[in-house]
Amino acid sequence: MDLDIIIQKIDSLSPVSVTGSKVMDIIANPDSSLTEIVDVIKYDQGLTANLLRLCNSAYFGLRTKVVSTRQAVAYLGLNKVASVVMMASFSKNFTSAQKGYDLNEGELWKYSVSSALIAQSLAEKRHLDNIPCLFTSALLKDIGKVILGTHIKDAFQKIILSVQKDKLTFLEAEKEILGIDHAELGAMVAEKWQFSPEMVSVIRNHHNPLKILMGDDLSISVIYLADTICMMIGIGGGADGLAYKYYQEVMDRLNFTEVELQKTIADFWEKNKAVEELINMSGGR
Repeated sequence: MDLDIIIQKIDSLSPVSVTGSKVMDIIANPDSSLTEIVDVIKYDQGLTANLLRLCNSAYFGLRTKVVSTRQAVAYLGLNKVASVVMMASFSKNFTSAQKGYDLNEGELWKYSVSSALIAQSLAEKRHLDNIPCLFTSALLKDIGKVILGTHIKDAFQKIILSVQKDKLTFLEAEKEILGIDHAELGAMVAEKWQFSPEMVSVIRNHHNPLKILMGDDLSISVIYLADTICMMIGIGGGADGLAYKYYQEVMDRLNFTEVELQKTIADFWEKNKAVEELINMSGGR
């Protein structure tokens, strides 16, 4: 497999808009203000329209119709508005089918948004800092699959044989057969788009979270748990869904009780129709 051809396909992705890049810079700064994000978004008519459409979806349940960026920020706060902006900015890369991973049209986007929303909910429960960066990392962690989908399809039988015969994870088998795995490729996309080093690291290691369990930062643990919850409730499994390692140590760091996790899942399912609407709207459908 020609690795250079795979890497060159990064350029085929829809790039981050100028506005999106500015928003990324703002959310990467923990001292950023609501005014800064309003001032950036308000001059981008397309992004503003998407933002208002998503903010008025049933998911957020606002009683008053939001008609301006400033009003959206006032009602939802910086974290949620930043999350909506990221969904509006990146959805077009995710909506096609990824046949190599056995994901139909829109399924990778549904999984990515669901995982990010659950991660955001868990992060809020643990009062973590810089939740917009965590949300965006969770949203984009599988963007490497968008590029690798065709190559996986051609090499799928070899990869599955390696998983079964050699007891490799799907990620390890991807690397062995294709020369690169979707997490590393996703990190390369994040670097090209000038994400923060922390976000690049999370995307690179989201299937190997023990590599970056450092200090008090719980971002990777939260994203890993959100992924696990998605798998438990049957979202985004695809061909590779269960062929990864389970890390109890990562779960233990978060110290969520079984009741808390059950409530998180129940809350997500209770809003399922609203989540579906949000996903479809952000995906342009």
